[in-house]
Amino acid sequence: MSDDSRLVVVENRAGVRTITLNRPKMRNAFNAELLTALRGAVEQAASDAAVRCIVITGAGRAFSSGQDLAELREHYESGKPIELGARLCREYHPIIAKIRMMEKPVVAGVNGAAIGAGCSLALACDLRVAAESASFCQGFINVGLVPGSGSTFMLPRLVGMARAAELAFTGRMVRAAEALDMGLVNRVVPDEDLMKEAMTLAGTLAEKPAKAMSLTKRALNAAWTSDVMTQLDLESELQAAAGETPDHREGVLAFLEKRRPRFEGVHD
Repeated sequence: MSDDSRLVVVENRAGVRTITLNRPKMRNAFNAELLTALRGAVEQAASDAAVRCIVITGAGRAFSSGQDLAELREHYESGKPIELGARLCREYHPIIAKIRMMEKPVVAGVNGAAIGAGCSLALACDLRVAAESASFCQGFINVGLVPGSGSTFMLPRLVGMARAAELAFTGRMVRAAEALDMGLVNRVVPDEDLMKEAMTLAGTLAEKPAKAMSLTKRALNAAWTSDVMTQLDLESELQAAAGETPDHREGVLAFLEKRRPRFEGVHD
């Protein structure tokens, strides 16, 4: 993949769409062109009915080193206004929002350093499989910035407020083993097995009933800002919708008949 001239490489296999950031010589640092390509790939995956699970990873030795500061060098050297807030809204937020709000599972295959916005991208995914050489760093504080691209939302919910504050305040690097201990990632695997394990997990998710999967992600997203009674009402509503799907009937019959279910995988 690293020799491919495209900024984002897209592959399909058995309902799984793999999206690979492809600026390996720049450690997959985000410039405007890469962000545009990534946004397009994520939006296409979200809208493609044949895609049931998405894997995001990086080519080469890094997942992503975050914003390509060289792209902004002219502004810093000349003192021109950078308008970072507007850049976030325009270039980063649509990607993070689409990953979180699409009703399909998204797996990050973290193959190396995930720094700054690269860390934010990994955190925005539903699940994270990390190579043993992977590392995570908020990094923003080290260049006088605030964690962005959803990090202040995702990080406390993954590791708790005290750890989130430590990582955001210090900007220190977290290695894969520690990331697993604190709940930042779901699995740590040998480097050579990363994509095999990420694709196996994604394949398992892709085989699950798609409508139930989408409703489950909707419920989990809602739980972050809900109260118990509101969440109970939502569960009832979503359960009623899931119960009307052919996949629910197939799942019950397969259980009773002691056989493997054959889910249709229809979202709507």
